[in-house]
Formats: sequence, structure tokens, C-alpha cells
Amino acid sequence: MSDKFVVGYDGSVSARRALEFAVERARAQGGTIVLAHVLEWSPYSFLSPSELEERHKRRREEMARAEEMLNSTVVAELRDAGMPVEVVIRYGNTADLLGKIASETGAVQIFIGREGQSALEARIFGSVAGALVQTSPVPCTIVP
Repeated sequence: MSDKFVVGYDGSVSARRALEFAVERARAQGGTIVLAHVLEWSPYSFLSPSELEERHKRRREEMARAEEMLNSTVVAELRDAGMPVEVVIRYGNTADLLGKIASETGAVQIFIGREGQSALEARIFGSVAGALVQTSPVPCTIVP
């Protein structure tokens, strides 16, 4: 059985660096990349039924666009290079879902890129990296 490595991927430069770093490790171990794309989503309980339906429709459209974008670019590139890859797209809290995806897929490690935040921004808004290292069920690598 080959190891699986979850990579949090949002299309940013730092996510690309994390993916490249994870691919090196996966190749060395004969592993598989689990490309995880999380769209932030917070349910609003105060919306009307018609507003909720419209929001869910947009959610489905966003997921379809994300899947198409990932499959036509990054996934195609990885497969062309002979790298086994799985794609998981979810809505929710990024740090929480990356940990859940790792557990569900049997991954042995999570890789994420880190965008620079000021100390004030990190204190006010938190960071995916900070939350993930505190809650992850597997080791995390944060690629600068």
C-alpha cells in the first residue's frame, strides 16, 4: 500500500510550492497525492428558504467550476507526469476539513503553503496553518 499525502491547494503560489514539495516526497515513497481544495462556507440560519436555495445553487456551481479547473490544470499535469492523484473538493472550514480528509483517505501527512500574514492579522483572523497544526490527526508540513 502506498502512502497518501494530502495537499491543501487553492491555486496560490504558496499552495503550488507545497504541492511541489509534497510531490517530491510522494515520488520518493511511491505515494499518492490527495489534492484537497476547500471552499470556505459558513451556513446562515437567518436566510429565507428562497435565499438558501439560491445560495445552494451557487455552491454547486462553485464546486463544479473548482473541479473543472483542478482537473483541467493541476490534476492533468500531475497525471501526465505519472503521479497518482485523487481530488477532494469540500465546503467548510479549511483547517477542520483538511484534517478530516486526511483521516478519511488514510493519509500519513498534510502539506500546505503559507501566505505571509502580519502578526496582527494572524491574531485577529487566525490562520489555517495555526489551526491545522493544533488539530491535525497526522503530521503537517507548512511550506513557506
